[in-house]
Amino acid sequence: MVAKRVAVIGAGPAGIAAIKNFTDLGFDVVGFDRCQGVGGNWRFDDPTGHSSVFETTHIISSKHTSSYEDFPLPDNAADYPSHRVLAKYFADYARTFGVDERVRFETEVVKCEPVPDDRWSVSWRRSGDEDLTTEVFDALCVCNGHHHTPRMPEYPGTFTGKMMHSHEYKRAAPFAGERVLVIGGGNSACDVAVETSRVSAKTAISWRRGYYLIPKFMLGQPVDKLFYRFTWFPKRLQLAGLEFLLNLLQGKNRDIGLPDPDHRIMATHPTLNSDLYLAIRHGKVEPKRDIQRLDGKRVHFVDGTSEEFDVIVACTGYQIAHPFLDSSLIDLSKAPVRLYQKMMPETLKNIYFIGLFQPLGCIWPGAALQAKLAARHLAGLWKPRAPLSRLIDHELAHPDVDQVNSPRHTVTVNDMAFRKRLKTDLARSAPVPAEPGLASSQLAAAE
Repeated sequence: MVAKRVAVIGAGPAGIAAIKNFTDLGFDVVGFDRCQGVGGNWRFDDPTGHSSVFETTHIISSKHTSSYEDFPLPDNAADYPSHRVLAKYFADYARTFGVDERVRFETEVVKCEPVPDDRWSVSWRRSGDEDLTTEVFDALCVCNGHHHTPRMPEYPGTFTGKMMHSHEYKRAAPFAGERVLVIGGGNSACDVAVETSRVSAKTAISWRRGYYLIPKFMLGQPVDKLFYRFTWFPKRLQLAGLEFLLNLLQGKNRDIGLPDPDHRIMATHPTLNSDLYLAIRHGKVEPKRDIQRLDGKRVHFVDGTSEEFDVIVACTGYQIAHPFLDSSLIDLSKAPVRLYQKMMPETLKNIYFIGLFQPLGCIWPGAALQAKLAARHLAGLWKPRAPLSRLIDHELAHPDVDQVNSPRHTVTVNDMAFRKRLKTDLARSAPVPAEPGLASSQLAAAE
């Protein structure tokens, strides 16, 4: 029997896990990626400019919760590894499991569409080529991530300085002597503000609302490692305890000129940053309120103040985008995102979205579990316990956390709770046949 062919778009942390897990079940897997090697967003210096990490980026979940379960980070890794350590980690994973041999690098997927027999037509081109090549696959894994299409803010007026998205930011040196305004209260915004403040003439940070700033260490431990020790507590007590510790250890936002949050902790994606409080207290970063309007280089704020800036760095997140899929076929850019286990759509067959979720924690351990489940589904070893539409309705009605209604929060999950649900589904799957490739061959024969 000829093994079923699977196309995997993307060779980042989710894509390489998909390639490995589908290959493990004997599928003939072909990966596609625009970059020159594996790692996706963590390829800081890839000439495509795909990566959104910058020179000093470190992961915001600790090494204790941030490994593939079948491929641990090295014992000597720092508590919060740098992007360089992670890029090597993903390259080591790909080499160990033979993933990189299955990827067509420097290749862009341009169009995917369903064809008869629940198969998928995939059109792609190599970098520098004009002609498209089209192949038909039995299944499609979409692993292109959601940190590649910037979402820019809109304000009345016009800014005549340089306005850029954090996706373009790589290092602080170009901002030497500049007056910099950073927009946002997420992880990228706080990091960019701190880094530019080391060289700029002035750096300010503008917040639309208050955010919880969570230090990377609490009580001498990485904060996620500490927090997960208390997951047996009721959710309400977990969150109340974390809020209490934050206020006890570092005080209120208002004490340093930042707005207090108007929501419970985790109602927005958490910001892990141990440096912004210090930068503000040292006078290196100035807090500003939301922007009211722009006038040349002068920025007017809602509190009636105004100031001139040379550069605005908008750290305002990303849009979910799949330009190779017609939006009339499926559009996941707006809420609600109807995917079972953030992976399987109810209206299309043999397509899996791996890694299209925003965890309160690390993404690739959950993505690997998604890939494992998807491979078993395609092999006929697992099937959903109820119609997908009903399962999706239940997921949407019972989110892991109640978050502020914004485009940023359409795919949020609690990392450990999400992994547990995926493992529950995996436990219901049939045993994997001992012979490599037997699962896909059996399915092909059945059809």
